Amino acid sequence: MILVAGGTGRLGRIVVERLLSAGEQVRVLSRRPEVDGKRPSTSVLEQMVGDLRDRQAAGRAVAGARVVISAASAFGMKGVTPREVDLQGNLNLIAAAEAAGVERFVLVSVRGASANHPMELARMKHAAEQRLRQSRLAWAILRPSTFTETFQQILCAPLLSKGRTVVFGAASNPVNFVSVEDVARFVELAALTDQLQGAVTDLGGPQNLSLVQFVETFAAALGVGSAIRHIPRAMLRLLSLLARPFNRTFARMARAGVLMDTTDMAFDATELSRRYPHIHFTTASEVALRDYGRLAPGKA
Repeated sequence: MILVAGGTGRLGRIVVERLLSAGEQVRVLSRRPEVDGKRPSTSVLEQMVGDLRDRQAAGRAVAGARVVISAASAFGMKGVTPREVDLQGNLNLIAAAEAAGVERFVLVSVRGASANHPMELARMKHAAEQRLRQSRLAWAILRPSTFTETFQQILCAPLLSKGRTVVFGAASNPVNFVSVEDVARFVELAALTDQLQGAVTDLGGPQNLSLVQFVETFAAALGVGSAIRHIPRAMLRLLSLLARPFNRTFARMARAGVLMDTTDMAFDATELSRRYPHIHFTTASEVALRDYGRLAPGKA
């Protein structure tokens, strides 16, 4: 049996469906039984509602599991922090997996994770990585770039309803985007084979786009307008500070906006695609057509 922690999230749901299609028995652990009204497939062996911050809940979740996949993250979630979920939650899950004799642990981290990264999420993921690497478990660590689907929902979907959108800062900085569907294929590969075992693998997509280019690519694929308004970088910095005492989630998002506007976040996926020729690396246009094509003008 394979445990997927965070199995109702954007990545987790796809991972669960892929594992079920491969004939695996799956247990899903999540804080909520559903997200956006979507429940995991009824073919799931078991669905457990539990919090990774609770050591006992983590212990119950891993009982009987052969493989543990941690796809949980606090980024963009209200009421929790990366320290609580991405660090402490993973520490609890790793300790429980060791105690239960789990064969393999797959951790979904973030590209660029490091001890001194400006974003708390990346620092907490890095600390969890270090604990996993020092554990007795066979392990694989995956570090994906920014999810195409997440930012199309945030930045591009408003074009369909309002004809305009807002981007962070100058939005001219290169950012690598990867489809969550492609990441799920690597998670499946790490869980079911030895190909990624004992390695930290950076995952990226085929395109490096500024946020302006990202929005324009979406608009061109669907044949809609792309009126763009910019939130000044100085305003983002101010919001990240002012919002921290009463809305830490918004403050983290504003800080992420500053980072995306000031840091080279490009990635060369050439070697990755060469090593895994059977995996198609999905472009932003392909994701737009797949997820929003039916909503484009003339497609309703």
